[in-house]
Amino acid sequence: MTSPTRNETLAELRSRAIQPFSSELSPVIVNEQDGSPMVLVPAGRFTMGDDLDKESPQQSVFLKAFYISIYAVTNRQYRAFMEATGHRPPNIGARIDSLSVWHEEGCPEAFDDYPVVLISWDDADAYARWAGCRLPNEAEWEKAARGPEGLIYPWGERWDENNCRNRNNRGEDSVALVYAYPEGVSGYGTWNQSGNIMEWCSIWEGEDDSGNASSGEEALCQERGGCWRYPDKFAFRASQRSFVVPKAVNDFRGFRLVLPVESGGGREDG
Repeated sequence: MTSPTRNETLAELRSRAIQPFSSELSPVIVNEQDGSPMVLVPAGRFTMGDDLDKESPQQSVFLKAFYISIYAVTNRQYRAFMEATGHRPPNIGARIDSLSVWHEEGCPEAFDDYPVVLISWDDADAYARWAGCRLPNEAEWEKAARGPEGLIYPWGERWDENNCRNRNNRGEDSVALVYAYPEGVSGYGTWNQSGNIMEWCSIWEGEDDSGNASSGEEALCQERGGCWRYPDKFAFRASQRSFVVPKAVNDFRGFRLVLPVESGGGREDG
């Protein structure tokens, strides 16, 4: 089976993908629980980070193989999760400027294929567990965004504001469809890892990669990606990282999923 192309629609990807853990390790699968198409990121080393501030030190990191969602989780998918579990809706009371809006009666179907926002880290984690997956850790997220060539941006080494949703090109709109900006797709086939929305990650500041909290550290969650509110090109690099309280609810933050190929998948530095 061939890898996903930049111009395939969500329906086309689902139609030709196979289910996880068949005898063939497919480059594309569909997660059975929530229907997310996921792409394989093979095992191997990549260069993580940069020499800038919170991104340092730059280091070589080995990751086991994993699948990552091609798209961020959508309003359509989050609605199905709520109906199946009774989980609370996105924070309707938050001040928002996003097109991807939830009201008391729900989210209009016109926004089904927009990324779900207005959710906390706990909401994202609950969805991931329901879907039989987890949130990506920072290393997994960055490797997928950099692609096989380890690029600065998902699409290349140079900034191009036309390759992702950002403040400079959004016009009067805000968040974009999860399959917008095909020129910004990463080398592994993930969409909108730069721009559109920030994305929650699974490892908390003050924790090691086993999830063990370090004593004396304030619990902050890590987020990646840049978003439609940002104008600065540095915010859209694959290595850019920032921290936020887990209860933060904003109209520019959502998430995507990871499904490890091997149980206990993780990283080894060095």
